[in-house]
Amino acid sequence: MTEAGKLNRSAAYASILVASLLLTLKAWAVWSTGSTAMLGSLADTTLDLVASLATLLGVWVAAQPDDDNHRFGHDKAEALAAMFQVVLISISALSLALRAAGQIFAGARPQGAGDGIMVSAIAMLATLALLAWQRRVIAQTRSIAISTDHLHYKSDLALNLAVIAALALDQYAGIGGADALFGLLIAVWLGWGAWKASQQAIEQLMDQEWPDEKKARFLEVVARHPELKGLHDLRTRTAGNRDFVQFHVAVDPDMTVRAAHDVMDEIEDKLMAEFPGIEILIHPDPEGLVNETGLAAQDLLADAQSAPARSG
Repeated sequence: MTEAGKLNRSAAYASILVASLLLTLKAWAVWSTGSTAMLGSLADTTLDLVASLATLLGVWVAAQPDDDNHRFGHDKAEALAAMFQVVLISISALSLALRAAGQIFAGARPQGAGDGIMVSAIAMLATLALLAWQRRVIAQTRSIAISTDHLHYKSDLALNLAVIAALALDQYAGIGGADALFGLLIAVWLGWGAWKASQQAIEQLMDQEWPDEKKARFLEVVARHPELKGLHDLRTRTAGNRDFVQFHVAVDPDMTVRAAHDVMDEIEDKLMAEFPGIEILIHPDPEGLVNETGLAAQDLLADAQSAPARSG
């Protein structure tokens, strides 16, 4: 297993450990207080545990080497794990919203706020420690599964703070309905977090093109090679922490196959230095031959080479 795979698994194990600890504490707090806001926090933590298990499975599968049936690797397993988390978070948000609405109409109030506040404070400390480790792992691996898990646990900080505020306002300030209202707000927060977390996973599963800034940097590197006469039909995508790119380049029609091969190798070396771990497929064409039509036929190299002149 690669070093990135080991780091991702360590972050997933850490998430499972923290979620298991908090699940036990919050279950006791719900029994002690009857708080809807705390119940929402418990539901979120339960899903944290399930999602962390899915994350572990996702990063484990993604770390498997390429095989005959998966020549592009297993990296999309991370995006699938992330989408599974999104589904769980969405279900949690809907269930919590329904319970909070029912409590508002029934006028029910929690008891024993001190226990709930203590548990939420402990949860925040444990979550801060986990987030610190996840940030370190994400910086080195760019794992989408760990990133989604990280986003979820970041929302937990606000969630636990909301639980503390709800219990304090309801029990100590005497503001009836605060607990149910905060429970409803937490549900909205979870739903919004699920929506945001789904976007990157969907982009990878749908093989969305790189952002314009990344493409521009890629073309700037390719444009440095003097032997190239043009570049078109650029296609890019990302799966897990791996980037894939393919494109056509125009070279001198009189260049030998060996010379063209050497040029392609030089281009790949430069791109690998700028984009470590990238998978590259280059198709050389004789200058003037473009079989593609529309946007695929556009010469992107000319734009990249003229960019420095325009900016200067």
